[in-house]
Amino acid sequence: MSAVILPGWAQHIREIFKSGAVNQFIITGNIDDDAPLIADGESRFSPLKIFLTETLFEPIDIILFYDRGKGIRLVKGQEHFFNFLKMFDTFNRSRFSSDSGVFASEKIFDHPGLLPRAPAQAIELIDRFIHHIAALSSPQRSLAVVIDYADFIAPRGEALHLGGEIGANLIKLLDWAKDPAIMTAHIINVLLAENLSDLNAFLVECPFNAKVKIPMPNASELSDYVSFLVRDEAEFTSLCEVDIPTLSQKLAGLSRVNVKTLIWRAVRNHQPITLKYLTDIKKEMIEKEAFDRVEFFQPKRNLDAVAGHEEAKQWLREDAQLLRSGATQALPMGYLVTGRIGTGKTYLIECFAGECGTPFVILKNFREKWVGATEGNLEKIFNILHALGQVVVFVDEADQFAGRRGGGDGDSGLSGRIYGMLAKEMSDTGNRGKILWIFATSRPDLLEADLKRQGRLDVHIPLFPPQNKEGKRALFYAMAKKLKIDIASEELPELPFEEPISGNELEGLLVRAARRYALQPSEKKPFKEILDMVIRDFRPSAHTLILELMDLLAVRECTDDRFLPQRFRSMSIAEVNRRIAEIT
Repeated sequence: MSAVILPGWAQHIREIFKSGAVNQFIITGNIDDDAPLIADGESRFSPLKIFLTETLFEPIDIILFYDRGKGIRLVKGQEHFFNFLKMFDTFNRSRFSSDSGVFASEKIFDHPGLLPRAPAQAIELIDRFIHHIAALSSPQRSLAVVIDYADFIAPRGEALHLGGEIGANLIKLLDWAKDPAIMTAHIINVLLAENLSDLNAFLVECPFNAKVKIPMPNASELSDYVSFLVRDEAEFTSLCEVDIPTLSQKLAGLSRVNVKTLIWRAVRNHQPITLKYLTDIKKEMIEKEAFDRVEFFQPKRNLDAVAGHEEAKQWLREDAQLLRSGATQALPMGYLVTGRIGTGKTYLIECFAGECGTPFVILKNFREKWVGATEGNLEKIFNILHALGQVVVFVDEADQFAGRRGGGDGDSGLSGRIYGMLAKEMSDTGNRGKILWIFATSRPDLLEADLKRQGRLDVHIPLFPPQNKEGKRALFYAMAKKLKIDIASEELPELPFEEPISGNELEGLLVRAARRYALQPSEKKPFKEILDMVIRDFRPSAHTLILELMDLLAVRECTDDRFLPQRFRSMSIAEVNRRIAEIT
């Protein structure tokens, strides 16, 4: 094939294999997508397995695929494998090469029942064939073995579970990478698995194989793909309200297969491809691809809707401006938003999303009870985040999600592995300005110090309840507007208590007043009068020490004095720590 340009990952495999250094490759990532190829200046796309067969392994004499569902399949060089089976049957008195219902040897591979599907027998037979090819001196044959769904053959698990069939299969796979006879023969073996973390650690950590990750396509690559898809679709131009480069920017984060579905679903149903259609379908597809572990958030308001927290709003507005302008070197890697419950941490960040103009995703519960599933979920999420190009990631109740350095009691080290994966991803400076992390928690002391350090969560923003009457009144009115209660700011009664009161408590007051107002008989008292009664009956939270602890923890974490109320600015760290120790 002349004038062929391979994708980067495929060229990497070819160069390593030609060097003779490694003959086993673990391919992970976007393996279920179409693979690109430029031949004679023209872009072409095909599923990965076809790409391997017809392009990357095109010079190889024998190409064998195996997975637990379909069994052993020969896509090239069937006669060589058939001759091996006849010899194998002769010595072992088996009948792999013949069957009473098959009379033509060339049709033998149309009958998968003739060859074993179960891993123990199939991997054993493939192993015998690999060593047979390796032992041939004249004529030499080249062989490619592709094990699909390799995580079902050598799954992640503890060493004590490797005593049976899984252990035997794992040893054979490792042997294919380490055996000098195989390494020096013209043999390449490939293991396919979506997530590296789904595979057994012995394979992942083996120094004799190479790990290759297929990335999700970026906007430029999607532009080539869209042009390829719609080259014969005359109606596309009239249906799509944006040009192909703009469309591709909007589609970033999707696989090529999902892009194909999105475009053909519209074109073949004569549906206009509007920005709303793109947003809705992309959200649906990415959430499905991430197994609903992420949620795309569509902001309905900006920071103007936040009452109080002026310094925090100013800082976030400035960073939103830097984000929009592309000044990535001036942006933090992430934020830690702290403060007692009810201070509006989540609401503030949701309003910040309305200022950014970039995709905003909420990281949901990615933990699973099955071994390796949680790590696989995280790996999948990271792949999607990278493909989006620029994204803000919000982790609420972060102390429940982020894991612990030493792991948790009784979780088989899962908490520690989660911590390690997050810490590594969050500290990658190549992500600055591309992936902006925001953690929110009322208990920052439960987060590992390494996650909170500069270079991961650089800016720590503490939030506090209103500190004076004016602040309380502004927040009270904001809660009334949120509940769509028709009352003017000057009609709100004075709050008679001096204790700090948070937005959720003020919202509770208004809801109780609205309830009492709605339950009145026909002659209704004015809402203001009922609200006065509710306020007189109100009892502030009894958990004052816990709330004070949350305030002090926020003070301790704060990275800039401008965020602190005056009464906290004068406190030294020693005083703060002393008071925290007294409470706890």
